[in-house]
Amino acid sequence: MAYARYVAIGDSQTEGLGDPDGKGGWRGFADRLADVLAHAATDLRYANLAVRGRLAHQVREAQLDAAIALRPDLATVVAGMNDLIRPSFSAAAVVACLEDMFASLTATGARVASLTFPDLSRLSPIMRPLRNRVLDLNAGIRTAAARHGVVLVETFGYSVTTDPRLWSPDRIHASPVGHARIAAAFADALALPGSDSGWSMPLPGTRNSTVADTVAAELRWFSSFLGPWLYRRLRNRSSGHQLTGKRPTLAPVTPPAHGPA
Repeated sequence: MAYARYVAIGDSQTEGLGDPDGKGGWRGFADRLADVLAHAATDLRYANLAVRGRLAHQVREAQLDAAIALRPDLATVVAGMNDLIRPSFSAAAVVACLEDMFASLTATGARVASLTFPDLSRLSPIMRPLRNRVLDLNAGIRTAAARHGVVLVETFGYSVTTDPRLWSPDRIHASPVGHARIAAAFADALALPGSDSGWSMPLPGTRNSTVADTVAAELRWFSSFLGPWLYRRLRNRSSGHQLTGKRPTLAPVTPPAHGPA
């Protein structure tokens, strides 16, 4: 199926943080997926309403109606990571927001795609307490997606999704390689021309770390990323304060001449 109007909603992952576009902005999996879609439909128009730092209920409140107004025939909904790392996290509350977005968008006739979250506990020892949260959230997402016919990318069961090379140093945002894999996973789930399951294959080569390397990496991460994040939380200030979606209206997409990367 060729899509003519693709709208992406969500948080920083959909905005593209971690994947520089070379022009001072961010590319990300949604832009990369739009390139794939544009090869199948030369008249594709694409909008990206996502804003970093948004919780699931904020995505629903600020982006859902705007997305519906654009009359997409394809929409991606990715939210919940910012909720997952908050002390007040409720899997049921996040799933309720996601399901509301699934229901509202599919009711318009749009095809909707979303994803489950990888096992974050494998990224860092300090993230191990999040594993049960991820399991609960993923279970709810699967149920909601099945109920509304949402195309779902499964990431939890694949070891590659927790390969550090797919993540930025902050361990919250995907790296360029990670965003490329996410885009490829969506393309595969949507059965787009030229797509396959290669996104789920391990990256070549391995990296062995000593205990000293691991401790040093954890200390760098805490001082460079976790500390500033906690400081913003204490100030109740989002990283996306006063920001709006980077591509708020549908606009044509010119795919790279060499094909999607």
